[in-house]
Amino acid sequence: MTRYSAFAILREAMRQHSGWPQAWPSPEPRARYDVVIVGAGGHGLATAYYLGRNHGITNVAVLDKGWLGGGNTGRNTTIIRSNYLQDPSAALYEKSRSLFEDLSQELNYNIMFSPRGVMMLAQTEHEKRGYLRTERANALQGVDTRFISPAEVKRRVPIINLAGPRYPVLGALWQARAGTARHDAVAWGYARACAAMGMHVIENCAVTGVESAGGNVSAVTTTRGTIGCDKLGIVVAGHSGRLADMAGFRLPIESVALQALVSEPIKPCMDVVVMANTVHGYMSQSDKGEMVIGGGADGYNNYTQRGSWHHIEETVRALCETFPMISRLKMLRQWGGIVDMTGDRSPILSKTPLGGCFINCGWGTGGFKATPGSGWAMAELMAKGSSPLTDAFSLARFREGRFVDESVAAGVAH
Repeated sequence: MTRYSAFAILREAMRQHSGWPQAWPSPEPRARYDVVIVGAGGHGLATAYYLGRNHGITNVAVLDKGWLGGGNTGRNTTIIRSNYLQDPSAALYEKSRSLFEDLSQELNYNIMFSPRGVMMLAQTEHEKRGYLRTERANALQGVDTRFISPAEVKRRVPIINLAGPRYPVLGALWQARAGTARHDAVAWGYARACAAMGMHVIENCAVTGVESAGGNVSAVTTTRGTIGCDKLGIVVAGHSGRLADMAGFRLPIESVALQALVSEPIKPCMDVVVMANTVHGYMSQSDKGEMVIGGGADGYNNYTQRGSWHHIEETVRALCETFPMISRLKMLRQWGGIVDMTGDRSPILSKTPLGGCFINCGWGTGGFKATPGSGWAMAELMAKGSSPLTDAFSLARFREGRFVDESVAAGVAH
């Protein structure tokens, strides 16, 4: 793998950039791999990367029915935070946040991580009490979070309207080391690192079936032939239920659309991420100057990747009340992604009823922030059969009533 650096840029500038190699190849699938991972998004690629980096397993294929990072990885709003309420959640998300901090250096690929800080507005007394509880839980968990006053909110975000009009700002839960990263770059960086270890990233290869023998997975059938494997990882977000059906089991998830939009670019006016869960809206400003805006998930099951007028109106109305200056902006583009929601709003990282088959799903609307931590934990689960980061997130918790309830900490669910 060619190492990227300032010297490499200078060298290539001298020869009209003719020497850059392909970041990752497009190989033909082999007949068999030790591990096949379905889903070449951030979580799937991170799983493959940490299988190689941490456990020495490199005979791995990552399959995707479309292009690399073309699903939710390229459709989210890039928020990274770890201030969750429950201990298992905080451990997993804080692991992920800490990995993000050095990921550019580790992958030798600039993921544009920006620890600009994330604040979650408290706009009702009930919400304020909930965030104070989370602040104390985070202190016990070793997660650096604190509740700040309305005055500090205004100091950090001058464009905010503290008075409402529907809901005044009573303070905010502030995590200074949270922030954003470039979603595409995370997937590209992991793909490049996987290819450098000899793994195959195979695009335009849709899985059409899962084969088993003696109660264990033996192969997947695809649009590019049958591929044998000893272990199978299903990491396909909103399509998890369909892949699970191919493997012969059901999942306690629902798939719904989550929508987002960006404005036309403007000069810098906000250097933090603000989430307003009471009115279902959140906003940050990208490096290009666009206001990145999102809201809650659709209220009905669907697999659409388009936006809708209903959510434009609901989300933009709420944010115009909170940030009056954005009412003059024009919308540049809008899109949707398919998210998989569990009843307790926590993910599933688990073995499955099919031997050798593992599932990573149920992240709902907060999957991007967990990308490195999810890959680290899933790789350990697949390599060793267990991981302290995944123990609380098994499928068995739904049968046994051991829910990891994050419906409040997920809030608007980011």
